[in-house]
Amino acid sequence: MSDFHHHDEDFRLHTPEFNELHKKMDRRNFLTKTSLGLGALAVGSLFGNNVFGSTRKATGNLEADILKALPQIAPKAKKVVYLFQAGGPSQFETFDYKPKLATMLGQNLPDSVRQGQRLTGMSANQSVLPLAPSFCKFNQHGQSQTWMSELMPHTAQVVDELCIVKSLYSDAINHDPAITFLQTGNQLPGRPSIGSWISYGLGSDNQNLPTFIVLVSKNAPKDQPLYARLWGNGFLPSKYQGVQFGSGKDPVLFLNNPEGYDGADRKEMLEYLSKLNNLQNTAYADPEVDARIAQYEMAARMQTSVPEVMSTAGEPKEIFDMYGPDSRDPGTYAANCLLARKLLEKNVKFVQLYHQGWDQHSNLPSGIAGQCKATDQATAALIKDLKQRGMLDDTLVIWGGEFGRTVYSQGKLSANDYGRDHHPRCFTMWMAGAGVKHGISYGETDDFSYNIIKDPVHVHDFQATLLHLMGINHELLTYQFQGRRFRLTDVEGKVVRDILS
Repeated sequence: MSDFHHHDEDFRLHTPEFNELHKKMDRRNFLTKTSLGLGALAVGSLFGNNVFGSTRKATGNLEADILKALPQIAPKAKKVVYLFQAGGPSQFETFDYKPKLATMLGQNLPDSVRQGQRLTGMSANQSVLPLAPSFCKFNQHGQSQTWMSELMPHTAQVVDELCIVKSLYSDAINHDPAITFLQTGNQLPGRPSIGSWISYGLGSDNQNLPTFIVLVSKNAPKDQPLYARLWGNGFLPSKYQGVQFGSGKDPVLFLNNPEGYDGADRKEMLEYLSKLNNLQNTAYADPEVDARIAQYEMAARMQTSVPEVMSTAGEPKEIFDMYGPDSRDPGTYAANCLLARKLLEKNVKFVQLYHQGWDQHSNLPSGIAGQCKATDQATAALIKDLKQRGMLDDTLVIWGGEFGRTVYSQGKLSANDYGRDHHPRCFTMWMAGAGVKHGISYGETDDFSYNIIKDPVHVHDFQATLLHLMGINHELLTYQFQGRRFRLTDVEGKVVRDILS
């Protein structure tokens, strides 16, 4: 059974009666003495249905419903859209301006900078590690006078909305473990994804759509694979997994009725299936049966809600123009950004976009220019669109990949052509919207963007901060599995309070 673990000093209830009750008995005694019956339901009603600012229906697990209703932190963000740039965007060609490198083309990376840090197998055998200054020009933008690459002119227009964190670092040096670590808190597969943890901790604000929805760009370079486990539920009940929406005729596979199968047939089949599932649940008391029943019920509701939210036919021309010409082509990054806004309007709590193609070990100048062209306008448009609708006040936007890139060139180097290897020691992400300061840069790297010299932010710190913005203490959101309590941040992580508004 799940355990949403609390300590007395970490939460306050709205009624002194319940505080007194909590002092006299622990969770197990409380639930036992009330027999999970009317007494517990009455206490649950003390919290109301609006603790988190939204109406939430019961999940069917009374213990989880009561405990998850307990307030922890006043949430700044009610929704998240996470624009994941898979492959590791180079900080040198985007946000981390290093002008001193301009005169150091081809010089070997100093040992005093590398400090014996490990390299990947792709560059470990190079006789030299030649420095590669960025081919991009940088300019200052906005009232914040933030330095930004010429490759992102649209994002530069919204730079005063951004909280740019230049001092992220990771424990993983290769793609699969690095993405898995950022998305699940562990380098090994099998843990719940960050969206699943939020779904588990906060529940749904829209009973007709999944809490956690994933969109993958159809036209991005497939330099690194994406696995469904990156948005999987791990050991959490399956109802908390991310649901991938596609761009074809059937955006959710197997959702629509088969050809020649009408609604009455489907309803009758589901009624019989529900009876069978309830019989199995009575016999085995398996929580996955509850999850299966809930998924069938959700699927039935989604048959009417999905077609509406997936249609952009009602969007005015100026919106398509703002997101760019690709926004009319379903499944592109631009179209997915527009769709993300529609999903957020429907109070989907966590929307994650994956855009592949940022893994430039060679031909980086042309490769990253193409990636920026495919994503820059739509990314900026999403921020503008959310702001003009008043949605940026309660929506957190996140942009970034799994690690950064090396200052030295992998393989052949020239003034206009080079590649960059993986670099987990420092990389850049940004956030915008609810709960974070606007128009700031946080953290600092050395002149080679190789080591962090000020305000390091570990992956677990980022995860802890995200949960904090959603109103969750990352140390308390736990789930008991195989004899121990697990959490997204494992046994680490601290909230980066300096970036909070």
